[in-house]
Parts: sequence; structure tokens; C-alpha cells
Amino acid sequence: MRISSFTFVLLLLISLSAFAQKDMKADIMAANQKFMEAYQKGATTLTSLYTTDARLLPPNSEPVQGASAIGDFWKGVYGMGIKRAKLETMEAEQQGDQVVELGRYTLYGPNDAQIDTGKYMVVWKKENGDWKLHRDIWNTSAPASMAAK
Repeated sequence: MRISSFTFVLLLLISLSAFAQKDMKADIMAANQKFMEAYQKGATTLTSLYTTDARLLPPNSEPVQGASAIGDFWKGVYGMGIKRAKLETMEAEQQGDQVVELGRYTLYGPNDAQIDTGKYMVVWKKENGDWKLHRDIWNTSAPASMAAK
């Protein structure tokens, strides 16, 4: 009887953990939807989606620190011709008060022409009750010769 109770409790905890992970992934996917919508509107409101002490780690560039500087970075990217980003969450795993997300991205230019695909990792952190991007890094999946063009 004691073993059965232990097994039941163990299975219950595993089920609750799996449910929490699925729920967490849904929360992060919803936050990514906000990012995609804000970016497509000109990237002018992305600042509010990052923590106040966020860091952006773009490829071939120095880190960008702080929500305001990150907002300016994305407005510059939008101005360079990348008009839409599609984000796809592959994994979202909670670790304490943060969530680590692994995903894939696709970038689009004018006339919805595909420009790039790649992968990313984001560390999300709750700030004022909302999940916000805290650390954000990505890189292309294109071969080096393609990325240089």
C-alpha cells in the first residue's frame, strides 16, 4: 500500500511538471506573438517587451544593453529592410524564475520575400508580472558564403 501511494504521488508530480512545461511553452509562444506583431508594425514598441537590464547579443556585433538601446537596434533592423519575423518555439524550460527558450526564426523583407532562417535562444524573466526577454541571441543557419552576401 505504501509503495502504491508513493508511486501515485510520483506520477502526479511528473504529470503536473509536464503540464507546467506545456503551459510555460504556451506563455512564451504568446509573448513571441506580441514580439512578432510589434516588430511588423515598425519595431517601435519592442522596448516594452524586454527587461530593463536586458542584453541583446546579435551576430557580428557587440552586445546591446538596456531596453531603450535594444529598441533602437530593432528599429534600425526594420529600417534596413527586414519587415517581418516569424518565431517558432521549439523548447521552453523553466529554471527558477526564468525560462530558457530555444527556437527557430525566419526573416522576411519587402513583398514578404524570405531573407534568412536561423535559430535563437532567449532567457525570459518575469518583470512587473509579464514574461520579458532578458537575454536574446540568434544566428543564421545559412552557410557562411550565403551569410556574407
